[in-house]
Amino acid sequence: MKATISLIALNCLVYFAVYCGICGTNATLGLNMFFTDGLYVWQPATSMFMHANLAHLLMNMAVLYQFGSLLERYYGSEKFAVIYCIGGVLTSLLSFVYIYVMFKTNGTFINLVGASGAISLLLCVLAFLDANSRKGLIIAILLMSFAPVAMGVNVAWYAHIIGFALGYFGVKFKVIK
Repeated sequence: MKATISLIALNCLVYFAVYCGICGTNATLGLNMFFTDGLYVWQPATSMFMHANLAHLLMNMAVLYQFGSLLERYYGSEKFAVIYCIGGVLTSLLSFVYIYVMFKTNGTFINLVGASGAISLLLCVLAFLDANSRKGLIIAILLMSFAPVAMGVNVAWYAHIIGFALGYFGVKFKVIK
């Protein structure tokens, strides 16, 4: 569980460093139009370690601990960390397509923060590995993505779906073995 704990610690460290004003802001470290317009090329990597508030951080870290530790035991610390980080960056890059389209079509400025996309990828990988929990994990992703939106809560549902899809295609085409 070395990688899982390290990822949780890094998420917490970044959250409190930004909250205390030690480094960056949500706008500079989250993923938004500054990625292309301001050449903030670090945003696809940093946005997955940012969180909107403490509840967001705690919820994501609880899920990361629960499911990440299972996958880390299966893949080993190094491979698990690579899957998580590459999955998070790819989810961010693909989510940026949505962010870009929303800004260009109606001027909506979206700032994507959170580990949910990378975590959704992990949930899909776990669904492939454990057929008994497959239906439950798919339902969990759908609920995590759309229930908050139905209640008017601002959630990056597209990042959840993209992360889950990346996990699916990664396992299906044996990129994640």
